[in-house]
Amino acid sequence: MIPVEAERPRALLAGASRRWVRLLPWAVAFVLCVALLPTTIVVLTADYGLNGGLASALAVAQAAPLLLAVVRPLQAWYVVFVADVAGALALLTVDFQERLLWPFPPMEIVGYVGLCLALGLRERRRTLLLVWLATAGANVGLGFAAPHGTGAKDLLLTILGGVALLLGGALRERYEVQRRLAEQETISEAERGRRTLLEERARIARELHDVVAHHMSVITVQADTAEYRLAALPPDVREEFTSIAATARESLGEMRRLLGVLRNEEAHGELVPQPGLAQIGQLVEATARTVGPVDFTPCDAEVPEAVGLSAYRIVQEALANVVRHAPGAATHVSLSVARPAGEQTDGQTDGQRDGQREGPGGERLTVLVVNEPPPEPPAGPLEVGGTGHGLVGMRERVRLVGGTLDVGPLPDGGFRVAAQLPLTEEDIT
Repeated sequence: MIPVEAERPRALLAGASRRWVRLLPWAVAFVLCVALLPTTIVVLTADYGLNGGLASALAVAQAAPLLLAVVRPLQAWYVVFVADVAGALALLTVDFQERLLWPFPPMEIVGYVGLCLALGLRERRRTLLLVWLATAGANVGLGFAAPHGTGAKDLLLTILGGVALLLGGALRERYEVQRRLAEQETISEAERGRRTLLEERARIARELHDVVAHHMSVITVQADTAEYRLAALPPDVREEFTSIAATARESLGEMRRLLGVLRNEEAHGELVPQPGLAQIGQLVEATARTVGPVDFTPCDAEVPEAVGLSAYRIVQEALANVVRHAPGAATHVSLSVARPAGEQTDGQTDGQRDGQREGPGGERLTVLVVNEPPPEPPAGPLEVGGTGHGLVGMRERVRLVGGTLDVGPLPDGGFRVAAQLPLTEEDIT
């Protein structure tokens, strides 16, 4: 017995993106039903000589289920298959001309082939094979009772039905393969983005360790040497400094253990001191020697190490993108400290200025990298299959210090990277 699969309320081709494709199965089923219903009645009564009432019942049973086949083709096949076999047996009771097809007249073959195509688009291989075997078995079995002998034309239903089943099954499997490939590409892209984000976060964490470790080391040394540098320390103060030194050393140990987890075998170059604003000029000079003119507006402001490191990495990645995508383009790099809106530099007390800097509108370091369109379109990408770390790294670094980032193409074909990094400790998150 042919297994009935789980109910699937969706119609054939319901997942298509275009509306006309989704409506196509309904249109074909409607046309077949409207055309075959009266044709079957006329042919069975006029050509084969079958009783009008019986011919009408057979026509309805053979044509009407074609509408059901759009949603439930296997259930429709059960009805049509039984009706076709019953029609063949009913024709044995009448005397019809030898030239007429038997056991399945032409209109029944047309409807059955359309039904087989719907089955191929919905059911699995095992079900399709069982359907074809049932069709072939009925066709061969009825051939033993043929009133005018048998011939190759009597097997048309089996042959054409098998072709329709094969065609529908091939189309369904092709669609399934394409759908799974699309899903896999979506999953792979999401995983690639997540992996890139995690790798960049780990890199930032490694760099921040080097920054924080320096301060923790200073705290440890100062606490350890306090009793030698400061005369006549009370015992409780000496114990407090000892406790501070011990806590700092423990924190350094924990950070080094964490760093051992974050570092990989390819991170040897990250053991060097981390760069800051002072090294951006060297970076710009190296880029200018490689790809073309780069204007640089430096900034000598004192900034937190985390901010200086973030600014350096943002400029580094922006210039790397110029090298990759716009070689030879004129590039402008500028660093500046933007004061809060409405801040006055003259006629304002130090307390007022300090209070203003400590608020949420404190000074910010502006990092701006703008490149013009390349003089000639690049012949091809310098790198095949980018890592995708660039913008991800920029956003993570800016988010780390509580700043803002604005990147995007310019109307003239250039590209702009602008970052605002807060300089006050209260604004750095």
